[in-house]
Amino acid sequence: MASAPTEAKDAIRITHLVKRFGDFTAIPDLSLSVPPGAFLVLVGPSGCGKSTLLRMLAGLDDPSGGEIAFMGQTVSSGAGGVVADPKKRNAGLVFQSYALWPHMTVAGNIGWPLKVAGWDRQAREARIDEVLGLLGIAALRDRYPAEISGGQQQRVAIARTLAPKPAILLFDEPLSNLDAKLRIEMRSELMRIHRATGATSVYVTHDQVEAMTMASHVAVMNHGRVEQFGPPRELLARPATTFVATFLGTPPGNLLPAQRRGDWLEHAGVALAPAALAQGRDAVQLFYRAEQIGIGPAAGRPVLKAEFSESAPMAGKVMVTATAGAAGDALRLSAIVDDFPDARPGDAIDLTLSGAPDAVFAMTGERIE
Repeated sequence: MASAPTEAKDAIRITHLVKRFGDFTAIPDLSLSVPPGAFLVLVGPSGCGKSTLLRMLAGLDDPSGGEIAFMGQTVSSGAGGVVADPKKRNAGLVFQSYALWPHMTVAGNIGWPLKVAGWDRQAREARIDEVLGLLGIAALRDRYPAEISGGQQQRVAIARTLAPKPAILLFDEPLSNLDAKLRIEMRSELMRIHRATGATSVYVTHDQVEAMTMASHVAVMNHGRVEQFGPPRELLARPATTFVATFLGTPPGNLLPAQRRGDWLEHAGVALAPAALAQGRDAVQLFYRAEQIGIGPAAGRPVLKAEFSESAPMAGKVMVTATAGAAGDALRLSAIVDDFPDARPGDAIDLTLSGAPDAVFAMTGERIE
């Protein structure tokens, strides 16, 4: 059974969580608090620890250290092993695979966890009808999984998870098996369901578009650590580390290493910004957003020599990618411009930087305020 409630008011509180697999430490020391009703998205590259964290929240893996509490109750402890059985955590998990029972109808799949939990027949049938209506799949009630599409199967899997009315919903990349159009539709559907249920949700994805579209809160993970946690707009506007700055955004921002030369910070011999921005450091990284970079020389603005790579339309603008510097140390830079440049891959182009850098980072990655 779960331990007695603590004084915490967070829906989820993670304290100094550690997870080891033999000699490998997947999560070294992670602490996080999630307010009730939040839609938290865990985002990061493959192998960053987001699915490992979700499995520990679900009770599928034991923590090696630290603690997890749901609604003030400790449900997992590294010192004492799993405290609460996964079935008693008042949490539901939607897997990447739909994991529907093929021999049961849609109604049977949704009603099974209610039967296991001891709901009587009348209550089960009422709840099945309720979640079928919520997901807009009432017409599928008597069909079998093999008779419905992938998008419909995903709705059934979500309905089955919602049926027992969990306070916490856990999603492990639930849209990754869907095509692009269905993914967009299901993103909106999941946000609608979240609003309708009021459940606190934790959603794992490597897709930053999903993260920034759906989340009330985002945790950007890297090497088992949370690089930054907060509302999507805050992370985009004020990235705390170089990893966050170059991971989020479409396209991601540009980092230019710069050396102090007298009163200026220079990159490749070009003066970019006043040395005072480095706060006494001899070397920093200057962060420019793609919309701060143009093509072609402009009077009074620093220009970097680069090699054109490619261009692509993006929301009425054009995203241009180029490389600057020697082959071994070449930087891949992105610019947002009004029109396609008259250039072929390999052509020399001028990249013009407008204004001051959006942020300055130490060489170790942290933001310099």
